[in-house]
Amino acid sequence: MPLWAPKSLAKSVDPRVALLKLLPRGSTLDELQPSPIPGIYQFREGAQISYLTADGRYFIDGNIYDMHSRRNLTALQRARARVALIDSVPPAQMLVFSGPRPRYTITVFTDVDCAYCRELHSHIAELNALGVRVRYLFYPRTGPGTLSWRKAEAVWCSPDRRAAFTRAEAGLDPNLAKVCSANPVAREYALGQQIGVRGTPAIVTASGAYIDGYLPPRELVEEIRALDKSMG
Repeated sequence: MPLWAPKSLAKSVDPRVALLKLLPRGSTLDELQPSPIPGIYQFREGAQISYLTADGRYFIDGNIYDMHSRRNLTALQRARARVALIDSVPPAQMLVFSGPRPRYTITVFTDVDCAYCRELHSHIAELNALGVRVRYLFYPRTGPGTLSWRKAEAVWCSPDRRAAFTRAEAGLDPNLAKVCSANPVAREYALGQQIGVRGTPAIVTASGAYIDGYLPPRELVEEIRALDKSMG
């Protein structure tokens, strides 16, 4: 949810212009458009969706449901935003673990010091055998400059990133001397914040659905299948 709330606006003011003026310095507005409800505008910051009445008076933080189609329209918009944000990441920037013929793709925001991230990666062979391709992005929960952050940088700067990542996820600290300036940890962390990552592992499916936390491999596959079907 954005850390601000709009003040009342004159009815004659274009809400798109007025909303931009209400944003504090440093805030971003990625998209503003009419919502499915007349007189209500939808605006997006990263993958966060909120609403504003056309006169600028009422700010709405919640979901819009279409009772005819029985669909959560806000969730669909969030999912599309997540897909677009993740698609902006060059494939070479991800650590990818995959079998020869994957049926599902997930993008996982991970922290090498997170116990449930380690549990997830300990099942990577089983996930790949079940047809799941796993693409990892770094999200050190403790933030910039911390030991977890430095470990993520060290993994990326290792000659064999996948092997270094697997060792780190097994609790073996990487060589912290292997830190290089050209690493994507800060960009991936910022992307996680845009998407709304609340903890790790944070899993995003190919359809943009969000899975908050660890699930055993077979349960995860069932959840991926169900969520992707609901987003279709």
